[in-house]
Amino acid sequence: MPSHQENQAQIRIGVDMGGTKIECVGLERDGRELHRHRIATPRFDYEGTVRAIAEGALSIEKKLGRPATVGVGIPGTISTKTGTVKNANSTWLIGKPFDKDLGRALGREVRCANDANCLAVSEATDGAGVGRHVVFAVILGTGCGGGIAVDGRVHSGSNGVAGEWGHNTLPWMRPEEYPGPACYCGRNGCMETWISGTGLEADYKRATGSDVKGPQIIERSAAGEPAAAAAFGRFEDRLARGLAQVINLLDPDVIVIGGGASQIARLYQDVPGRMREYVFGKEADTPIFAAKHGDSSGVRGAAWLWPL
Repeated sequence: MPSHQENQAQIRIGVDMGGTKIECVGLERDGRELHRHRIATPRFDYEGTVRAIAEGALSIEKKLGRPATVGVGIPGTISTKTGTVKNANSTWLIGKPFDKDLGRALGREVRCANDANCLAVSEATDGAGVGRHVVFAVILGTGCGGGIAVDGRVHSGSNGVAGEWGHNTLPWMRPEEYPGPACYCGRNGCMETWISGTGLEADYKRATGSDVKGPQIIERSAAGEPAAAAAFGRFEDRLARGLAQVINLLDPDVIVIGGGASQIARLYQDVPGRMREYVFGKEADTPIFAAKHGDSSGVRGAAWLWPL
């Protein structure tokens, strides 16, 4: 039976605030998971979102009977100029002092970071990038994002946008790719418009005229359908170009991929060789790994925003 002192030792609570769900996890100091639950995100309801996250964190604290730090991963970032949320695809957060409002609701300081940065921190702490100095994390899902951890801590930069890889232009565009699809950010040709799940679907539709979901395109490619194989080949080549640009700029010790596409084994076989063709000097042995903690990595990284 644990001692009274162990009962009172502080734990970490991580929260991953997504567009459709809010996931909360309680971690022991050594990273062991103690409790987890999910609730629906109160979409387009800012006050409801703050309240739901506060209630979720407090319920874990009460269940475990231990005081806790709270870290939150959000689909955006806190502006270093205004102290409010910017660049969030959960648009009801934009312009709001989210970390301060949540801190008031919980009665303590709350740390927030971009969800891709949380992925990087998680994987640098006890995942596929453990022991590495610089970890670059990629989320390949409905959208496309990136985050950086240096020595296990978030590197967000002086403007809070370090690692925002999804909104750089696809490098070395072919004539048929220029200027690229329109992005919700207001520009054309962003990485997110090419190598996200929606980007793959749009590329397949441009080539065939057919609406097919990303997982089905991947299945058809594996089964040998020429149009699907060609579309997935273009996806891999564009991913390789984008990662080569990351290496030219940051040269991380490891690249970790999370999100739905992270489970496609073929990426880890094909992309490193393609990538080397685009890196300056054509030399790059940067390892590319799938996120060890899978879908749990973001919420774990939010908890790790508080150091030991």
